Amino acid sequence: MDLTYTAAEEEFRSELRSWLRANIPEEWSRPGFWASLDDDETFRLRREWERDKALAGFAGIQWPTEYGGRGGTPGMKAIYDVEMVLARAPGTVNPLGLTFLAPTVMAIGTDAQKKEIIGPLLRNEVIWCQGFSEPGAGSDLAALSTKGVRDGDDFVVNGQKVWTTNAVHGDKIFTMVRTEPDSAKHRGISMLLIDMHQPGVEARPLKQMSGASEFGEVFFTDARVAASDCLGEIGEGWRTAMLLLSFERGASGIAQYTEFRRQYDEIVEVARKLGKDKDPVLRGKLAKVLADLECLRLHAMHVLTQVEQGRDLGFEASMTKLIWSEAFQDLWEVFDDVLGDDATLDELDGIDLRPLHLQAMWSRSVTIWGGSSQVQRNITAERVLGLPR
Repeated sequence: MDLTYTAAEEEFRSELRSWLRANIPEEWSRPGFWASLDDDETFRLRREWERDKALAGFAGIQWPTEYGGRGGTPGMKAIYDVEMVLARAPGTVNPLGLTFLAPTVMAIGTDAQKKEIIGPLLRNEVIWCQGFSEPGAGSDLAALSTKGVRDGDDFVVNGQKVWTTNAVHGDKIFTMVRTEPDSAKHRGISMLLIDMHQPGVEARPLKQMSGASEFGEVFFTDARVAASDCLGEIGEGWRTAMLLLSFERGASGIAQYTEFRRQYDEIVEVARKLGKDKDPVLRGKLAKVLADLECLRLHAMHVLTQVEQGRDLGFEASMTKLIWSEAFQDLWEVFDDVLGDDATLDELDGIDLRPLHLQAMWSRSVTIWGGSSQVQRNITAERVLGLPR
């Protein structure tokens, strides 16, 4: 495991840090700034800022230059992830397109798809959603019921997707559709690329317990999509989906550690202000979480080393998702322990707890989306450790 970065990578860090310092408006860091804006205004500001960042050369860090990327190393991408967190820069408004879709299109897309998708996505000209989850499928991605019936050069799509990030602001959606109704469970599925602004596609927001509407549900009613807008082979959508998901899980860890470590320090500071930092039980729980976070850091650097050496992590990437999601959830359970009976208050002893409550509520979801912890444990046991089913 290599814990160092090259001179070129450190030079990139300095350049990126300077750009972020000069281009993040001071008011964005003021307490309550983002909460004072409605969802549409927040999305607009973040979208424009991210476009400017891409035009300045700070997007697609590891993408080939032919696709508008920087052509950087895995180490540069790791540095980018860390510096964005440290600068408290806005998160991307196009996460599913950047993390999942673009690398998949680079790998298996047609020349036309590469031209039409990658550049506009990088510049936030087109916002992409992911249509995987369905109301009756649970964590079983292959149990989908959305159907696409061939009609000449098109598919006619009917069905519903749920828990769709950015559904309301999305321009297009890459979605799993059963295009061969009599096929075996993991066969006969296609990954279709559908325009969300056409007739027959309706997106409805879902209100979360935090008050935000990051997710939505998408309804297809005789929506049409050209057969040429299939990513990968028709009927081979399961294989395409597994390739697509591998790009998320193989890269996770370093940014998560950086963000979680900062949140840990914030929770410790709350404990100090409330006079609970001497409680031996709480100190023990905080120590365990800190040890888990440091294990996450070392695991993340191990993964980065393997990627830099050209190794395909394959199913071992499930270990990363399992480690960071469980550590994150445990961290915020300790936060609830620190507050005790006061866990529902917005303010306590002059401390504004609302931003921390939002993170605590969000933590409940991370062991479900992106493959539940149960699924990740099964994959690790069967595919990595070789244990019997």
